[in-house]
Amino acid sequence: MGSFQDKVVWITGASSGIGEELAYAFAKEGARLVLSSRDRQKLEKVRDNCGDRADSCLVLPLDLSDQGDFLPIAEEVIEKMGGVDILINNAGRSQRSLAEETPVEIDRQIMELNFFGAIKLTKAVLPTMIERKTGHLVVISSITGKFGFPLRTAYSASKHALQGYFEALRFELEKYHIKVTIVSPGRVKTNISLNALTHTGDAHQKMDDGQAQGMPADVCAQKIIRAITTNKKEALIGNREINLVHIRRFFPRLFYRIVSGLKKW
Repeated sequence: MGSFQDKVVWITGASSGIGEELAYAFAKEGARLVLSSRDRQKLEKVRDNCGDRADSCLVLPLDLSDQGDFLPIAEEVIEKMGGVDILINNAGRSQRSLAEETPVEIDRQIMELNFFGAIKLTKAVLPTMIERKTGHLVVISSITGKFGFPLRTAYSASKHALQGYFEALRFELEKYHIKVTIVSPGRVKTNISLNALTHTGDAHQKMDDGQAQGMPADVCAQKIIRAITTNKKEALIGNREINLVHIRRFFPRLFYRIVSGLKKW
């Protein structure tokens, strides 16, 4: 057991990918988990795979794009678990479509899930964290929250919005001793490109070459836990692609040449 022994960790998007691996990693650390996504059956499999900690897991299906109030859901978690120590806003969906072909309804759908869903859940959990004067908010952004990238206009926008919102929120919450960590992964080997929305609203159903060769999700999860443990304000996680963040900042002309010259997006 580790430093998260009996801490209550709420993970959204916990049924697959980074969220699933975070569940296993936190379970090994002795945490009590709240597992959320839209798919109850997959969540139950993740819970069962948590071994000895399965009995300490609460499966709570949740659609973050729902227009309803999340406060009753948060109150249910607090009643059953006694509070929330760490909220990991991980749920989200990517995009593979040209802006000129994409209806604004698809842009709104991506923003509703990736940005407003995280904001609504955070606002629902914050009152109890403020009352207790402790807590840790973790948001899984993306390196495309640091720069725009083709075929991902709305996705990039949603991640840019998360960066700005949670950075501002961090300053507001300092007086309550609530921590905020913004994680920006690069290419991680998950199904994110398979599930990405196209201009028709259907799933892309193709694995990007870069995604297939990306960092294993369990390795990414361990790095995220390390960032939380050390209270990093921001964490860039990935392989060589994260260098684009630094190139964009210090050598913007080179960055534009690199991205414009890529044969595959």
